[in-house]
Amino acid sequence: MQVGNVTTPFGRRPISLAQVKGQMRAAEIKPGKTADKWKVFRDACEARAVLGVQDRALAVLDALLTFYPDNELSEDRGLVVFPSNDQLSVRAHGIAGTTLRRHLAALVDAGLIQRKDSANGKRYARKDETGAIEEAYGFSLAPLLARAEELAHAAQRVAAERKRFRITREALSICRRDVRKLISAAMEEGAAGDWGRIEELFLDLTGRIPRTPTIADIQPILEEMEMLREEIINRLEIQEDSEKTTSNAVQNERHIQNSNTESSNELEPSSRIEQGAKSNPAMRPMREPIKAFPLAMVLKACPEIRDYGPNGAVESWRDLMSAAVVVRSMLGVSPSAYQEACEILGAENAATVIACILERAGQINSAGGYLRDLTRKAERGEFSLGPMLMALMRTCSNQARRAS
Repeated sequence: MQVGNVTTPFGRRPISLAQVKGQMRAAEIKPGKTADKWKVFRDACEARAVLGVQDRALAVLDALLTFYPDNELSEDRGLVVFPSNDQLSVRAHGIAGTTLRRHLAALVDAGLIQRKDSANGKRYARKDETGAIEEAYGFSLAPLLARAEELAHAAQRVAAERKRFRITREALSICRRDVRKLISAAMEEGAAGDWGRIEELFLDLTGRIPRTPTIADIQPILEEMEMLREEIINRLEIQEDSEKTTSNAVQNERHIQNSNTESSNELEPSSRIEQGAKSNPAMRPMREPIKAFPLAMVLKACPEIRDYGPNGAVESWRDLMSAAVVVRSMLGVSPSAYQEACEILGAENAATVIACILERAGQINSAGGYLRDLTRKAERGEFSLGPMLMALMRTCSNQARRAS
């Protein structure tokens, strides 16, 4: 510990242990170390939120740096500047005396400068016979030199976080626009579906965006908005495929009728075998399978399913489907019910539904009956995974906020 480098302020000003530690750290500057004072200042400005200093305090720091004669901070040339308050006020654009003292104290508390007070609190320099400064009292810029790398890294982190926030906000704006216009187009053109309820989900999401959001505010909203967009696109694709199937069936029927104009089958009742073939669901045109949501979204909405994956983790769709088989048996869902869900929803979506049921196991009396009911609704086009996953994601986010 270099005791000679620790000084206390003049008068009634107190000193904290943090300031003592800062003085000791500044005393450990490596010999020959230099730093561009304006680069260090720009880094401090970039990291001002991390440092907890205001713009006016940084303006005072800017003024202090103008009293340092060189562009490079160096211990060999001294690091103490000693302007009067009047001189500082002029270079800080006429800042008032009381405000100046408050911001100087803020810079000291932030560890950007240190006080080196004389016996009477005056700021001055004592020179030797050659005119070189022998001892100076005022404000030491040593913390800026000592923390140059730290401030540079903090500035880089802040810049990266700001870029991430900008990209996330832009993605949310685009997704929000897409959802709004897709809902409007579906409602105006009379697409089948409960678009009123989907619009309520959209308005609920947009209503949760704060006036001055942070990355933590908009990231979960973006994820839910992307899920809603995926849900809308899935519904529109299903309807388009259904319309194509219906159109093809009508054209085939017309073609058969035109090709068999003299057939006596038109005048005779169909046999039971033929009638059974017409009514057999297996003979119906197969619906295009519902697209699965991204696995990361499913795991975020249903974190409990991870514990049942191979080696206690779910890292792929294959792992999720393996976990779903374990959970299906644990919840008492029959193999036939799960097989039917796989045929109607697709294997990935059926596994996702099992994961959702696991999350809500305490609220569901019969998991097997619930799965069969959802499967029948999906077969009629009345069920989709989006709202279920969004609700679970919102529940998880609320629980995480309460826990923190």
